[in-house]
Amino acid sequence: ETKFARGGVGAIISSFVPVHIRGRIVPNYATIDCDARIPFWHALGEAVHEHDCRFILQLSHGGRQRDIPGIEFAEGWSATGRDEPLHGFPSVAMTREQIAETVAAFAAGARRARVAGLDGVELHAANGYLFTQFLSSAINDRTDDYGGPLRQRARFLLEVVAAIRAEVGTDFHLQVKLSAEDHNDALDRQEKPGNTLQDTVEVCKWLDAAGVDAIHVSSGSYFPHPRNPAGSFPVDELVKTYDQLLSSGSRALRNYLLFRLEPTQQLFERRWEQARGDRIEGINLPAAKAIKAAVGVPVLCTGGFQTAEVIREAIRQQFCDAVTIARPLIANNDLVQQFAAGMGRPANPCTYCNRCLVNAVENPLGCYDESRFETREAMIAQIMTVFTPAPFV
Repeated sequence: ETKFARGGVGAIISSFVPVHIRGRIVPNYATIDCDARIPFWHALGEAVHEHDCRFILQLSHGGRQRDIPGIEFAEGWSATGRDEPLHGFPSVAMTREQIAETVAAFAAGARRARVAGLDGVELHAANGYLFTQFLSSAINDRTDDYGGPLRQRARFLLEVVAAIRAEVGTDFHLQVKLSAEDHNDALDRQEKPGNTLQDTVEVCKWLDAAGVDAIHVSSGSYFPHPRNPAGSFPVDELVKTYDQLLSSGSRALRNYLLFRLEPTQQLFERRWEQARGDRIEGINLPAAKAIKAAVGVPVLCTGGFQTAEVIREAIRQQFCDAVTIARPLIANNDLVQQFAAGMGRPANPCTYCNRCLVNAVENPLGCYDESRFETREAMIAQIMTVFTPAPFV
């Protein structure tokens, strides 16, 4: 996080931080599930603040959607008892007691973030994780008052917002990241499409009334998704890490064979590109504009931003109030400083290859597109700058 702060960004939203041990998507993810975690986050927040940068903690829970199953439990808690569709990880529909436990876990996570001296929290209610599993009409098949009509599907999220406000008050920043549209049928045409933009606009109105401070716009009801993060799907890179899933999930072996065989690789890549569409940078701006017109709080938009004029016009034309950037900052840690120096676009831009995404499961965060570097050694050197100071010499 500190290398992005040194690069000049105004605020950092952390990656996925589980509020409950069952909510991890990767076993070694940093969590905020107990008070013992507070000193770690305090130290990280202080390091970021040294560079005049704010730090917002992303409170998260994966539900049934995981990247690598943990060792603590076999089934993910979810709105539904249906298996997670991509890998086939089993899940169980949450009881009312489990829902209440999870609501309390989010409120406690917000309290810990405030005690740690951080600048706010974001609820990750996008991209197929637990909140999406409740919100989405394509996933939520409950028959109680947490399922059915949209207002009831939004109940879990609104209960968490209320619990956080009761725990930390109204003067601590709270924002919510939402998928504007599910596009649940992007790759599987047998799936129901899920929530529409109009559904999400209604949810955002309720969140505004409930006292959130900002809305963060994304898309897609699973992750990764052709529209998030928009770009290529590096199947050749994925197979290097996917074999660790073979012992978990009923569909993992099928997927592994699909990804390894060249004809099915090519078919999957074509389907991915068709579902993505032609636009990458600013892909979520039209949805952000519709949401911004309906709410009174600031709207942030994610979507591959790395061109100054695109960002400037998005804000000037009131598509959004600010943009969030991930992959282009991984490719160019000093992207903001390049903008400040008058460059409209980095000299060596992100290629949206998504190799950083598939490597993040096992390897340090960095750019893995070797074509952007003079040598492989130069690429590795850039990746290893995530360790400052180096853990070994």
